[in-house]
Amino acid sequence: MAENEAEGAQLTGAQSLVRSLERVGAETVFGIPGGAILPAYDPLYDSKFVRHILVRHEQGAGHAAEGYAMVTGKAGVCMATSGPGATNLVTPIADAHMDSVPMVAITGQVAGPAIGTDAFQEADITGITMPITKHNFLVRKPADIPGAIASAFHLATTGRPGPVLVDITKDALQSKSGFTWPTEINLPGYRPVTKPHGKQVKEAVKLITEARRPVLYVGGGAYKAGASKELAALVELTGIPVVTTLMARGVFPDSHRLNMGMPGMHGTVAAVGALQRSDLLISLGARFDDRVTGELSSFAPGAKIIHADIDPAEISKNRVADVPIVGDCKEVIAELTALLAANGNPLRIDDWVSWLVGVKDRYPTGYDEPEDGSLSPQAVIKRIGQIAGPDAYYVAGVGQHQMWAAHYLPFEKPGHWLNSGGLGTMGYCVPAAMGAKAGRPDAVVWGIDGDGCFQMTNQELVTCAVEGIPVKIAVINNQSLGMVRQWQTLFYNSRYSNTDLKTNRVPDFQKLAEAMGCVGLRAEQPGDVDAVIDKAMSINDAPVVVEFVVHKDAMVWPMVAAGTSNDEIKVARDMAPNWEGEEL
Repeated sequence: MAENEAEGAQLTGAQSLVRSLERVGAETVFGIPGGAILPAYDPLYDSKFVRHILVRHEQGAGHAAEGYAMVTGKAGVCMATSGPGATNLVTPIADAHMDSVPMVAITGQVAGPAIGTDAFQEADITGITMPITKHNFLVRKPADIPGAIASAFHLATTGRPGPVLVDITKDALQSKSGFTWPTEINLPGYRPVTKPHGKQVKEAVKLITEARRPVLYVGGGAYKAGASKELAALVELTGIPVVTTLMARGVFPDSHRLNMGMPGMHGTVAAVGALQRSDLLISLGARFDDRVTGELSSFAPGAKIIHADIDPAEISKNRVADVPIVGDCKEVIAELTALLAANGNPLRIDDWVSWLVGVKDRYPTGYDEPEDGSLSPQAVIKRIGQIAGPDAYYVAGVGQHQMWAAHYLPFEKPGHWLNSGGLGTMGYCVPAAMGAKAGRPDAVVWGIDGDGCFQMTNQELVTCAVEGIPVKIAVINNQSLGMVRQWQTLFYNSRYSNTDLKTNRVPDFQKLAEAMGCVGLRAEQPGDVDAVIDKAMSINDAPVVVEFVVHKDAMVWPMVAAGTSNDEIKVARDMAPNWEGEEL
């Protein structure tokens, strides 16, 4: 530590900001300089501890911070200037808010006296982001910067994780004050509850022991809590079947006999059937969102609800809980397991488990190969997973390829699956994969993207090439906005209004990749697939883009149409499970 940076030393606000980032352990910042934030970039140039990655668009900075956070467990950090720089962060901030990703966004603001005057590049970013952040700060004095940064990182990473914005005026960055690091963080009213109430845990155990058709409905909160081992112990003790939401894939291994898969709109028949016919749902870090429940009034009609979540606002928001438990999932599961073990675990659910395993065997999630010999997107994604294996990190964009990835990749470990679940952000994949690779440089990181999503943020491959971040991106090219096209096929009489991307050669993805400093590969025939994946796996000193030209009419099945009951799940077009013949 330099002498002039000692506690109490006079530093500019910009120096205090960089010093504060170093104190909270921020190792990587994704950002772009601009006028209002420029003072911060001067001392950042000299930092020996903070690496700045110059992205090509602020949205890329935000999604990269999300990817970094997801694989490291630390708060991801992004930085932008005022006005358009800050507003370009709104989408990733909203994305992080919906998916509970710890992120700190630092923005420059016009000088304090100019606020409210419509000054050049002024935008009320704290007002804009108030509904989509855990908290945000407008810092006008240099002395307040250390406290704001310390508080922001604490807020982002504790309780229910989420994004926090720190907006700092340009004059605060340029002025000097004494640097004082807070000895304690005082946030009145912010007291997240992590330890569950013992009485509620006992009530939950009572319902579990009385149940004959219980299901563990596991959401992303279980991953955020690091509760994978505790969940495995609970399942081992009780034998209760498990469903893992889109955000929880990998928290419980897919290879386990009791994992029924992913529930919801594109969930497995076994997972949807488990929820619909359950007499007790044990919800752990899930929020009963519409993509899981379908028509809410018909969701799990015979089930009592145990709802455990660290955020009390989620409990009973959509479905009233019979036993609400506020607490950290890891602690909740551990206490449930201990109490059930002490009671001798008197569950009698063999018939239920046998029935569900039978449904899982009779209705596996599958696909048909295209009759014209073209590539099956499902087969391509499955093969990537088989070759790269469960140790790789997989990042998906949004749409059909996201759902296929959720079904066909090997989910055996927690934290190896990244996607935009709540907000459904096209353009998430490439920058989030970049952030994941920056956070886990020794790991294999595959992005599974669609040709529509890829064209929104692929400029970040330039960042990857320049910064030495060798991600691997599979572009599933069906020459269309696939998921919207699927809905048009099913619900709009095949009227393909503005979903046809016209051609598989504009842009030429292979040449585009090469122009951005990446290796470009292409597969158009089934015989090409293994060779290009193997080639991509062998390249570790440059980003790789592999274009898979696939059949445009492939669809995601199973499917529950929006707004309908989960009981109306289709395993293929006009084909539904024979529920009457599947009764217990």
